[in-house]
Amino acid sequence: MSYKNFIALTICSIALFSTSAHAQKLFTRNATVTFDATAANSPETIKAINKSGTCVLDKSTGAVEVAVLIKGFVFERALMQEHFNENYMESDKYSKATFIGKFENFAAVDTGKDGTYNAKATGTFSIHGVTKSTTVPVTFTVKNGAVSATANFSVALADHNIDIPSTVADKVGKIAKVSVTTTLEPLKSSK
Repeated sequence: MSYKNFIALTICSIALFSTSAHAQKLFTRNATVTFDATAANSPETIKAINKSGTCVLDKSTGAVEVAVLIKGFVFERALMQEHFNENYMESDKYSKATFIGKFENFAAVDTGKDGTYNAKATGTFSIHGVTKSTTVPVTFTVKNGAVSATANFSVALADHNIDIPSTVADKVGKIAKVSVTTTLEPLKSSK
């Protein structure tokens, strides 16, 4: 999927989410997603960062959608990035990772009042062509009107058919630790 197609898909997703006033939607194109898949005794760190994740949150329903382009992950070494995209993630075929779900208790998050709020989003996480049901804990922080969110969860690589060759099994862990951080802003109307 090309970058233009991804942007078009994101815009269509936003349009589909638009069942109530824009003021009820929070949005970002700058979510930071990191993962660490370093094996316990690895001589190397297997870690990457992507600073262009997209997130749409409907405050009125608690519905949330997150998407990140796989090729947007940047590694410390270019060769790791190449192997990640070509050998493990097959990013030309499986171009993005998504989470589509709903917060179970979003009514308890007061986006108009400073504070820290814990919530859980239940939905489907899709990566490498495999979709699994999951629940992700999210911490919202509201300060001076700004809403930020942080989520930490783990992904078992085998659950998503991500095969690790025996030649690098001592470096790449079976579980990737994933962290998502973002600041959400009101979705502005395109009038």
